[in-house]
Amino acid sequence: MRIGVMIGPEKGDTARKLSRMLADIEWAESAGMDTAWIPQLPTDFDALITVALMGSRTSRIELGTAVVPLQAQHPIALARQALAAHTAAGGRLALGVGPSHHWIVRDMLGLPYDRPAAYTRDYLEVLNAGLSGPGHVAVENTSFTVRNQLDLGPVEPLPLLIAALGPVMLRIAGEHADGTILWMADERAIADHVVPKITAAAAGAGRPAPRIVAGLPVCLCRPAEVDEARARANRILGEAEVSPNYQRLLEQGAARDIGDLCIAGDEDAIAAGLRRYAAAGATDLSVRLLPLGDDRDALVASKRRTREMIATLAKELR
Repeated sequence: MRIGVMIGPEKGDTARKLSRMLADIEWAESAGMDTAWIPQLPTDFDALITVALMGSRTSRIELGTAVVPLQAQHPIALARQALAAHTAAGGRLALGVGPSHHWIVRDMLGLPYDRPAAYTRDYLEVLNAGLSGPGHVAVENTSFTVRNQLDLGPVEPLPLLIAALGPVMLRIAGEHADGTILWMADERAIADHVVPKITAAAAGAGRPAPRIVAGLPVCLCRPAEVDEARARANRILGEAEVSPNYQRLLEQGAARDIGDLCIAGDEDAIAAGLRRYAAAGATDLSVRLLPLGDDRDALVASKRRTREMIATLAKELR
């Protein structure tokens, strides 16, 4: 199992956010992490531009987006941007995309959010053609009519992963992409819902076994602090639970909220939790570091302890 960390903008002004992200990616590479996953928040930095910047500071680590909303740009524009970032990063981009959520697409961007799965299938037909260049992209489907020449091609194989949570999206991901990126999926949801559906779809389409990237918060703490860590996860990450897509995914497992999904405790507890995800069928873990502390210094120290422990575990779990 490959272990990666989420690196994304948090609080602070723009310059400090960028400096922190670049420092974090330098740490992730030096610590031997397999992947860094860059979130595309609706209020913050562009993930693909961030990947290009991170590529200039690293030489080995895979750089993934988790995830770029499809509706915000035309698939040819996304193909151009992804190929440019992939080149800038020396062929180390893993492009994670998805149909996002109604509260981002419809409520924030003012765009339609009708039939997101069908739109995703149409979008991927154009995007895959664009990513396989150079050449002429000629695609006509319900959503797009495209006649576009591209003089760009991938400098190395470019993995495409889809945020696929429900049965239809998992089938689309298996048939048209290299895997899925998950959030709010516990071990049972992965083993009983995600793995069977996406694997069967990939096999039916004659594609290799898919990557299954499980995103989850992790906090190294004393056993007596586990409840505090789960409460913090619910406080700072719980807004995702308002999305129907995530609510339906939670119903596939045993977790009720992001606090239940949080892997918290000492080194042995965290190692056991990560191994459960590997046993469930996750090929990759995207760790959202969750620090504890009453002030900034304590939070920074907690984050560093957790990430160093994750780096050590990554070597054992490969």
